[in-house]
Amino acid sequence: MARIVLKFGGTSVGDTDRIKNVARKVKAEVARGNEVAVVVSAMSGATNQLIKWVNEITPLHDPREYDVVVATGEQVTIGLLAMALQQEGVNSRSWVSWQLPIKTDSAHSKARVIEIDTTEMDKTMSAGEVPIVPGFQGVSPEGRITTLGRGGSDTSAVALAAALKADRCDIYTDVDGVYTTDPRIVEKAQKIDRVTYEEMLEMASLGSKVLQTRSVELAMNHHVRVQVLSSFDEALGSDLPGTLVVDEEEIMAQGLEKSVVSGIAFARDEAKITVTQVSDRPGVAAAIFGPLAEANINVDMIVQNVSLDGSSTDITFTVPKADLARAVQRLEQAKAELHFSEIKSDINVSKVSVIGVGMRSHAGVALKMFETLAAKGINIQVISTSEIKISVLVAAEYTELAVRALHTAYELDAA
Repeated sequence: MARIVLKFGGTSVGDTDRIKNVARKVKAEVARGNEVAVVVSAMSGATNQLIKWVNEITPLHDPREYDVVVATGEQVTIGLLAMALQQEGVNSRSWVSWQLPIKTDSAHSKARVIEIDTTEMDKTMSAGEVPIVPGFQGVSPEGRITTLGRGGSDTSAVALAAALKADRCDIYTDVDGVYTTDPRIVEKAQKIDRVTYEEMLEMASLGSKVLQTRSVELAMNHHVRVQVLSSFDEALGSDLPGTLVVDEEEIMAQGLEKSVVSGIAFARDEAKITVTQVSDRPGVAAAIFGPLAEANINVDMIVQNVSLDGSSTDITFTVPKADLARAVQRLEQAKAELHFSEIKSDINVSKVSVIGVGMRSHAGVALKMFETLAAKGINIQVISTSEIKISVLVAAEYTELAVRALHTAYELDAA
């Protein structure tokens, strides 16, 4: 017998027929003799509607009341799924966040899970009951409903799996696993059987929408084995395995050598900012990026070019496209202190990344990337690297060409 947490996203529970389909999948897992807990999102579109209503009342809303409203979407789903399971002959009960409780901090609309008390749930699961838990939400130290932000249901599921000491957390979504790149761009993209936490974390942060970044980080920290599956496969339960996200040691223990590159990721939501002719002096970088940090604007790729005489420098970096206007505004406000010439911005850029833990032990990965892009006439504007990732910024019009070329160059195309 295994203990498994199953998570179903918004498209998986988009209407009552899909909820009945989810109930059959849960029943199949129970029939295998497993102890099962389920985490669900709101029905697709429900959260957007709730947010729309909030903004129609007041765009400058009280975040505590915002959470009260948007948390109702999951409450509907847990009740409907519990009833669907009962119709299937499965003993089931819905739990709202305060009944466990799922304890979070007080950062309304972007709270972080602190602790989940599973004492009562453990007892009911051992007695054969299937608990249905709402994703995306918890309760603050003050006893108020909180929400975890977009994609928070994945985080809820992994946190519950860690608290329950589950053998695995299965994330059911509208894709059947993690691919070497977006199959809509590269027809020969391959589904990956197993991927490391580190690789998945990079993929999630670099544009892959399969798993939410916080959930992968949480899984890595608590060694929760995560499997990505499709809700729309006809097979019931986990008969058709998707992609397992696990420790690198587990992959090596299977006798499987990791490929040098596991995937090619891309993100179209980047914007490039260049601050020109800034005085080249100690502390100038802090003076530029300090105001952005205070505004909670994340800066990603950074490159600095010093003038020939060493008196000034141009600093180029990227921010989320949605934060571009705020970033430029903050920098303009600090112009008197920074003494720069002008701010140039560009939204027609994309970040393309090569990811793989095999880079740690193989040379020449960056060279192949640069040669491949050069052969296609693609100019690299900015470069950033980590131990298992190389990212470049290119003109947006070359995104798909770059992804296809790199996917072939690193021998990731399916046979």
